[in-house]
Amino acid sequence: MEENNENPTVEKQTEKNADAEESISKERPEVNKDDKNMAMLCHLLAIFTSFLGPLIIWLIKKDDSHFIDDQGKEALNFQITVLIAMIISGLLTFACIGAILVPIVLIADLVFCIIAAVKTSSGERYRYPLTFRFIK
Repeated sequence: MEENNENPTVEKQTEKNADAEESISKERPEVNKDDKNMAMLCHLLAIFTSFLGPLIIWLIKKDDSHFIDDQGKEALNFQITVLIAMIISGLLTFACIGAILVPIVLIADLVFCIIAAVKTSSGERYRYPLTFRFIK
């Protein structure tokens, strides 16, 4: 005599998860390769050009793709936040605290930009932590 150990609640939960994943995939259409590359370029250019690279790409391509618009705004918002942090760190250099904060801000900028570039190159939307959302 074999017992049925399956729980109907677990089966219902599994069905709900499958339905949720299906609805998410319908909400987010597949992003084409060019859009992924331009979004990735927004994040990578930010390493070298601060907010100028993402600003230029976002202004030129924001109407072409929702993905580029979203990631361009995200990169731009983060770089503006980094710029504010660098100004504050520079001012705090006179109190000897800025000498510690400037390298921390630069390293965080580099690391988060690389993570964002990797995520967007695979078509995922990336959100930077600790970012002021100036452009919505």
